[in-house]
Amino acid sequence: MGKFYITTTLPYVNAEPHIGFALEIVQADVLARWHRLLGDEVVFNFGTDEHGQKIYQKALEQKKEPKAYCDEYAAKFDGLKKALNLSYTNFIRTTDEHHVKAAQEFWTRCEKNGDIYKSKYKIKYCVGCELEKTDSELVEGKCPLHPNRDLEIREEENYFFRFSKYQDLLLNFYENYPDFVKPVSKYTEIRAFVSGGLQDFSVSRLKAKMPWGIEVPGDPEQIMYVWFDALINYISTLGWPENEKNFTDFWPGVQVAGKDNLRQQTAMWQAMLLSAGLPNSKQVFIHGFITVDGQKISKSTGNVIDPVELAGKYGTDAVRYYLLAKIHPWEDSDFTVSKLEETYNADLANGLGNLVARVAKLAERAGLDARYQILDPRDEKIDTVLKNYRFDEGMKYIWEEIAKTNNLIDEKKPWKLTGEELERTMEPIAAEVVKIGYLLRPFLPETAEKIIKQFSGNKIISVSSLFPRIQ
Repeated sequence: MGKFYITTTLPYVNAEPHIGFALEIVQADVLARWHRLLGDEVVFNFGTDEHGQKIYQKALEQKKEPKAYCDEYAAKFDGLKKALNLSYTNFIRTTDEHHVKAAQEFWTRCEKNGDIYKSKYKIKYCVGCELEKTDSELVEGKCPLHPNRDLEIREEENYFFRFSKYQDLLLNFYENYPDFVKPVSKYTEIRAFVSGGLQDFSVSRLKAKMPWGIEVPGDPEQIMYVWFDALINYISTLGWPENEKNFTDFWPGVQVAGKDNLRQQTAMWQAMLLSAGLPNSKQVFIHGFITVDGQKISKSTGNVIDPVELAGKYGTDAVRYYLLAKIHPWEDSDFTVSKLEETYNADLANGLGNLVARVAKLAERAGLDARYQILDPRDEKIDTVLKNYRFDEGMKYIWEEIAKTNNLIDEKKPWKLTGEELERTMEPIAAEVVKIGYLLRPFLPETAEKIIKQFSGNKIISVSSLFPRIQ
């Protein structure tokens, strides 16, 4: 037993929740649930990133105060908890009073360390990314992530963070902790980026031009750059800096992030932690994107898919299953509703649902009671795949167990048996179904609970299918 801390990135509240972010938080939820099953005390952090120019512009477009706009969207993201059956313990908003104070304290520590200074600069800036762009990052003069947006040319006096100072320290850190970034391809990518040389980056904006942000300590004319502010949520959610015990109990932790966050999560944030005199993160898992018809999800392409709507139509665990089983953990994977329906019928209705139904019916006829308890939650295979973030391999392993159990029924033909012979045949088969229920707990918790409950009463009773076929 120990303490385990996991956090997602914070979604930016300039749009509705979409299936791409549902992937990230479901992956994190599996890890949080698994550690609880192992007896760990878990803090699972989620929340909303609410400052910056994109949000300010959206609020103005909708003729709303920025905070009122953020309140509305924060509620929508918190609604994912019910829709996707999430177990996060903390929901942090970067407009929370405590986070604001923590961000200002973090700034002060970096400044005292000589890592924040004021300078004039001229940059090419992508509002979509809320990041400055170098010419080498552009494709035909456009940001490759937001090709439909014109870059802004900005020239003003701002505060900068001495990112360049931390090149060797970061490279030494990566060398000492080769498992820090998963998968290895992203570890290699960030090492190459840092090896190529780091440029100091701007960490403030003029309040007169863009007032929606956290005020810089000692300079009311400047507000913090949204990335600098938002990253601090990972420790402010733990009560830092006031609650030193809680912070030291749970930090460092695991971060789950999309590949477009690689630079920020594994280099910028880690340099900031070093500057503030704090330990680096434990590990960062970088997941791939969900694409629709080969395109990254984007409001501009109109391919945004609502996970709440999907869960309402097909069920929470149907959506969780597809995200975990059919989306590669770190490679881009395509999503369509037709693929979801095909997977639902093949794997859930005909696979798991059919197995549970036929075993329950035969066990009921055999008069079996529920003597099946698995007290040790640790399964070596599940433990291994989750340590390596291979959620898809975890699902494959469980569905292989489902197939084996179905084949065993076909081999034993218990429907031809009666009396004690039927009971003896069905006992180990029923035990296998219970085992499958236990294995499913971190992945499909609602379904797992139904299976375990059905097979743990005084008598096993057949009930309606877990997953009715979609016609």
